[in-house]
Amino acid sequence: MQAYLWTKTAHLVFVIAWMSTVFYLPRILVNLVEAGDVPAVRDRLLLMGRRLYRFGHIMFGLAFVLGLALWLHFDIAGGWLHVKLVFVALLLAHYTLAGRWLKGVQAGRPLPSSKALRWFNEVPVLLLVVVVYLVLAKPF
Repeated sequence: MQAYLWTKTAHLVFVIAWMSTVFYLPRILVNLVEAGDVPAVRDRLLLMGRRLYRFGHIMFGLAFVLGLALWLHFDIAGGWLHVKLVFVALLLAHYTLAGRWLKGVQAGRPLPSSKALRWFNEVPVLLLVVVVYLVLAKPF
């Protein structure tokens, strides 16, 4: 039981760290759009975005490995888990798209409008609400 609790605790800590990057990376993209052509601000935001994206990959990897350990070793099962994994995959796709947009900026490609990016920034909140509900309620 002790190993389960420590594994679950570490999994949650890494999920929280990853979610902070999921929430903040689109905000950096909004700031990039609104910074215009100010080179010093743009360079700083790109540096922050690259570091945040790299950090998020590490946090996701650790959360994934620990989640896999919980699933396989401690026999966590149920239909709710499969649905949760679909929503986690959507969160990962959202995060990956934000990272591609960031890399695109570095290559000189334009970003969507700041309004579109602000809406894009709200998507993970809705997905996270579903994930948390599924984990807590285990409705099926």
